[in-house]
Amino acid sequence: MGKIILDQMAMQRALTRITYEIIEKNKGGVEDLVLIGIKTRGVYLAQRIANRLEQLENVSVPVGGELDITNYRDDIEHDSTDATLTIDNNTDVSIEGKRVVIVDDVLYTGRTVRAALSAIMDSGRPKLINLAVLVDRGHRELPIRADFVGKNIPSSQKEKIKVSVTEIDGKDAVEITK
Repeated sequence: MGKIILDQMAMQRALTRITYEIIEKNKGGVEDLVLIGIKTRGVYLAQRIANRLEQLENVSVPVGGELDITNYRDDIEHDSTDATLTIDNNTDVSIEGKRVVIVDDVLYTGRTVRAALSAIMDSGRPKLINLAVLVDRGHRELPIRADFVGKNIPSSQKEKIKVSVTEIDGKDAVEITK
């Protein structure tokens, strides 16, 4: 068992803060915004942000399904002929000319985000791409930074950050373990 860094209420406040920052950055409105969650927990966080945006702005912001970046990773063995983008969704959400916000649970080395950028660019040409993360833990290996951060949690590389979401884990929490 680790130390709880964010409980359910703190997590909700962090996501609300991210939502307000997205609204502030998109002063012209959120009508041409698309949220894309990185599989797995980023998908649920993206949906929560979309729900909050709808409450605040009275605009339904599409969530582009779940982005599976496995075949775009440079740190996992895979057959390059299998490198295809998987955005699972029930609706046709185009990112062409849209302002895209990639949503993930933890930003660490930056390799997941780099893979997500490659996957998104292979599926269209958005007008702009921003990154929203619940937790930024540092230790970047690539020059990537989040535009919207719920909480910065400095950690050692020996520690692990575990994000739990009710939809999968039965609770909302962020904990740090050794």
